[in-house]
Amino acid sequence: MPKNRDLLRVATEAARRGAAQIRSMDRPVNPADWGVKGAADFVTEVDRQAERVIVETLLAGTPHASVLGEELTPSAELGPLVWVVDPLDGTTNYLHGYPAYAVSIAAVTDGQLAVGVVLDVVRDLIYRAAVGEGAWCGDRPIRVSGVTAPERALIGTGFPFKVPQFLPRYLRQFTTILTATSGVRRAGSAALDLVDVALGRFDGFWELSLAPWDVAAGSLIVREAGGIVTDDVGNEDILRHGPIVAGNRSIHEWLLDLIGM
Repeated sequence: MPKNRDLLRVATEAARRGAAQIRSMDRPVNPADWGVKGAADFVTEVDRQAERVIVETLLAGTPHASVLGEELTPSAELGPLVWVVDPLDGTTNYLHGYPAYAVSIAAVTDGQLAVGVVLDVVRDLIYRAAVGEGAWCGDRPIRVSGVTAPERALIGTGFPFKVPQFLPRYLRQFTTILTATSGVRRAGSAALDLVDVALGRFDGFWELSLAPWDVAAGSLIVREAGGIVTDDVGNEDILRHGPIVAGNRSIHEWLLDLIGM
């Protein structure tokens, strides 16, 4: 098994190449050119080409790995080393020119998160983490916030647009959280939302329905920045489709208690 330092190097290179591929292609401004996977869930040739470049880079560096990728291999057969890839997290933002989208790559070894890289494509910033080595933006270590009072907290979220049956539950949670905190924000890229938790911009984050490629890299970055990431009942296994709750220790606990009510 490659060392985490080597996995981080490969993931960083793959993220850089994926971002370069996204920037090199014309953004499809005609909605007729947007592929539709589901309600308000789009995919383009940009997503697919970026994933191809990323996968080629990952497998060149780790030939025996398998890849779980959102667009090309969402149900791949998995092995001891798995790359979990979202080539363009925030596709709807990208299509509209809204500047919040990212490349997200995580390495999972023997079922456990080992390495995570999130590249903010617009700002060309790389966020990275490896187990036991902290979380970083470039050469700068990053850390979750120290806010402990909910009324002072800023919370990130994502709408359950793919599963509208969750909306009544979500709206109850949203109302309670909005009225108990200093604000709620929704930018549309879970990978960058989790990075914002790791940076201390958000004190917490929750969403009811996400996929492994949405959260794998960002979750490790939050954890290595001193935060907590679980599902909505406190389980740490988030490498599956489902809800996620993240934050510094105090706000995570508060969100978890509130969401479970």
